[in-house]
Amino acid sequence: MSARARLGESANYFASLGAVAERSIAQLVRPPSHSRRALAARRLARHSLLIGAMLGALIIALMYVLDAREIGLMPTRGTPSLWPVRILTEFGKDSYVLLALGTMLLAVAVVSAALPGSSRAQLLSFGMRLQFLFLAVLTPLLAGEALKWAVGRGRPFVGGAANAFNFAPFAGTEAFASFPSAHAVTAFALAFAVSAVWPRARLAMIVYAFLIAATRLVLLSHHPSDVVAGALIGVVGAMSVRYWFAARRLGFAIRRDGKIVPLRSVSGRFKGVARRASAP
Repeated sequence: MSARARLGESANYFASLGAVAERSIAQLVRPPSHSRRALAARRLARHSLLIGAMLGALIIALMYVLDAREIGLMPTRGTPSLWPVRILTEFGKDSYVLLALGTMLLAVAVVSAALPGSSRAQLLSFGMRLQFLFLAVLTPLLAGEALKWAVGRGRPFVGGAANAFNFAPFAGTEAFASFPSAHAVTAFALAFAVSAVWPRARLAMIVYAFLIAATRLVLLSHHPSDVVAGALIGVVGAMSVRYWFAARRLGFAIRRDGKIVPLRSVSGRFKGVARRASAP
């Protein structure tokens, strides 16, 4: 192959890669078009208010009744035998989860740009779902970080006592960054998002989220109310991102009652067509 031919192929590949990136951004910021998006928005508002009211009441109750008592029952911070818990909790670390999702997104873009027709469509369909997972985790995390900074709640035993009301608003330090738990935001947002795309994974993701939340308590990184607040922000944030995608007909459909359900993937539709074509 001549150098000119190789140069032409390289130029075509990068043009295709640029088109993939441009399309992925354009589809996210385009105006919503789904005719039932108002129904879905009202359903989202109702569910968000209901979840917020229930978990908000639980958070207040935990602060007054359980937070100080619970951290007093946990093992001493730094106990050597807790090394499995310290490893497990890393699976809910926001930077690791976002890095993994971002790396997969980049890999999809790089590979899909070199694929033809239907193969590219199938991979990009998966990539769009990865976009949803990434944004469903990132969006509530940003909200949670802003709340951490504003609230400035002390982590367990900061100041030397089991004080559930140790606050230093806008302190901006790690010691006063307990509310909400970023691990809980990440774990519950990811659990909701994965379950929204692949409902059969719901049970496994619920177990994952609760395990990550439990590690934060055992390691004395957070109070119980911090974890519940993280779960609230993670779930409501992921729900909002799911609505954003559904309103633009990306990966989700909106039923007549306003419920948002996952669309079948491109590969699933191709398989269905193939089965119908081969049926007697």
